[in-house]
Amino acid sequence: MKNIERQKLIILGASLFAEEVADYISKMQEYELVAFVEGINRDRCQQKLLGLPIIWIDDVGTLNKSCKAICAVGSTKRKHFIEQAMNSGVEFVTLVHPRAEVSPTVRLGEGTTVGPGTVIAASTRVGSHVIINRGCLIGHHVEVGDYVTLSPGTNISGKTRIGDLCYIGMGAVILDGISIGRHSVVGAGAVVTKDVPDSVQVLGIPARISKEIKE
Repeated sequence: MKNIERQKLIILGASLFAEEVADYISKMQEYELVAFVEGINRDRCQQKLLGLPIIWIDDVGTLNKSCKAICAVGSTKRKHFIEQAMNSGVEFVTLVHPRAEVSPTVRLGEGTTVGPGTVIAASTRVGSHVIINRGCLIGHHVEVGDYVTLSPGTNISGKTRIGDLCYIGMGAVILDGISIGRHSVVGAGAVVTKDVPDSVQVLGIPARISKEIKE
């Protein structure tokens, strides 16, 4: 049997969600996880995670150039962390769990992660460095911006638009044709029935603005 050359990967992040993404990678024969990257607490780099080294973000440039990365930081604040790695020459892959169902007409941006049980319907466009967690349902002709987090069980109807840096809470429902403004937060279990402006948090059924958010 011919040996498959596996792509070496590092995970940006060394938290519990990083372990979850490591589990995704373990299901994919084309990848080999070799290290985690820490960007907040340098003392973590004296430890190991899942038996693998934890590298400080400023040192990622010393890694073999054949290594690529994926980010496992659930907060949309991961943008700065990712940009630090990019400035060190790190390139990113797009991960789709083998138990996700993604239409062949879907376009996924660089660095995006699609978790198990997720279904993404026809002609949807997903930006870069998006986290689509377990069991998300994304309808047809949806547009998702960069650095968006979709928490487990999010249900997004067709023709919806979600701006950059949005955080959609667990089990939230967004109805057909709705637009969610940049850097907004939809609370867990909320049902969004009308457009949401930029930089606000919405909660409840139906969802209403509860506060403004400073970028």
